[in-house]
Amino acid sequence: MKKNLGKIDRTIRVIVGLAILALGAANGTWLGLIGLVPLLTGALGFCPAYCPLRLNSCGRDGC
Repeated sequence: MKKNLGKIDRTIRVIVGLAILALGAANGTWLGLIGLVPLLTGALGFCPAYCPLRLNSCGRDGC
């Protein structure tokens, strides 16, 4: 897995993932587990959805 997420993209994903998890925990619903997706992609620096779309937020130099 080659990294395809830049620093800003990763930071935003981690923050959004944590926020969704917190909202799910506050509401007592399992739907907050959806926050694991952006949290894990941000932590790993790789988004599988970017591959078929040939997207890369690392910039020209790569990650």
